[in-house]
Amino acid sequence: MPTLSEIVTIDGPSGAGKSTISRQLAKALGYTYLDTGAMYRAVGLAAQRAGLPLVESVALAALLARLDLNLLAVDGDTGVTLNGEDISAAIRSPEMAMIASRVSALPMVRTYLTELQRRIGAQGAIVAEGRDMGTVVFPGAPHKFFLDASPAERAKRRVLQLRQQGRQVDEPEILAQIIERDQADSARALAPLRPALDAVIVDSSHLDIAGVVALMLGHVKRTGQGAP
Repeated sequence: MPTLSEIVTIDGPSGAGKSTISRQLAKALGYTYLDTGAMYRAVGLAAQRAGLPLVESVALAALLARLDLNLLAVDGDTGVTLNGEDISAAIRSPEMAMIASRVSALPMVRTYLTELQRRIGAQGAIVAEGRDMGTVVFPGAPHKFFLDASPAERAKRRVLQLRQQGRQVDEPEILAQIIERDQADSARALAPLRPALDAVIVDSSHLDIAGVVALMLGHVKRTGQGAP
């Protein structure tokens, strides 16, 4: 299990800004950004396309065995390919976020992706973003953060993001989805959403992106590791 000094974990609920913050922090440190949420969405999309129910099954195990899942750096963002197909846009809908939450509760999926994430982490110099990075995947990481924000603030940010993409969305519906996912992620028996005991908790409700990145970067530097 990786305990390398060059691993930073950022956990937190949906819409807290983990992707944006992780991407910018990784850039500031000269690290690789590991978008684990995209990995669960990709598995969810694969299961959906195969017509498989989101439950443990022989068919799901067979699907996982033949998946070719890759994360790619694309213009400062993370692209995702599934069996050679670019699915980066297809996995970014609110519906796929809910499917990812259900998929992430399945032990065989978590085992499959945790092993993949640890193989990537073994190379070091990563900022790993997700929901159990600091508690399960990289418990030995020296730099752990839990990024949070109020449900209303997270819904507002998500609506703005989707509308900038040209999508028509309903803010109360997005808020309801966020609350539902929070409850599902926190209540699941396997790797529930919670801060690691040694994580620095950051509430971004009243902080801008630059402020959160500066706070995290300062903490990493103060430990004597990370970017000079």
